[in-house]
Amino acid sequence: MILTGRFVPAAVCAVIVAAGSSRRMGGENKLLLPLAGAPVLAHTLSAFEKCAAVRDIVLVCREQDIMPYTDLARAFGISKLRTVTRGGDSRTASVLAGITAAPEDTVLVAVHDGARPLVSEAVITEAVHAAAECGAAAPVVPVKDSIKRIKNGCIAADVPRDTLAAVQTPQVFRREVLLRALTDAQRQNRSFTDDCAAVEALGQTVRATHGSYENIKITTPEDISAAEAFLNREDD
Repeated sequence: MILTGRFVPAAVCAVIVAAGSSRRMGGENKLLLPLAGAPVLAHTLSAFEKCAAVRDIVLVCREQDIMPYTDLARAFGISKLRTVTRGGDSRTASVLAGITAAPEDTVLVAVHDGARPLVSEAVITEAVHAAAECGAAAPVVPVKDSIKRIKNGCIAADVPRDTLAAVQTPQVFRREVLLRALTDAQRQNRSFTDDCAAVEALGQTVRATHGSYENIKITTPEDISAAEAFLNREDD
């Protein structure tokens, strides 16, 4: 298909990673917490359901969540969902499970945190466009605060703020690139902070695309309140 004058492969699969334990929520499943009248996960799935750049959705979760999440997706009309599959003991293993479960003709994989319910179609689509062109892309937002390097409990140096950014999801990659990166990481028992880092270890450049300060990750109870505020502002 053609979007804004650039070719994007039709076979784009979103792998939604929802296999975490919600420890910082006191063990309560944060993805089922209500947010503006719907569970957090329902908002996340709906964002990709509505995005024209995404053809398929694979949801990765804990085994005990497979049926509840399947029922949730059905209740909220998530027609792009192809399967709900069990995750692994690590994020790397969970993303690999999602890639394996994606349709065979998948060209690009968009890996997204299930706990980022406010991702916009614009953020998703720009990352997909960029990955289609160069093989790997991720949305980022500039760091707002001044950043300091700390040594022995004291400020040792300033870090130029204009060289820093906070990375978000979806992080989008050619399927074969991400598969090789994560397989290598698992074989070498290497741990990376995100999928970009694993792909960068192969020597692949990851293009930075525009993220959004509203694309927050629900981690603590305060984040639910922040997300509610963003949604209420949109409704005004």
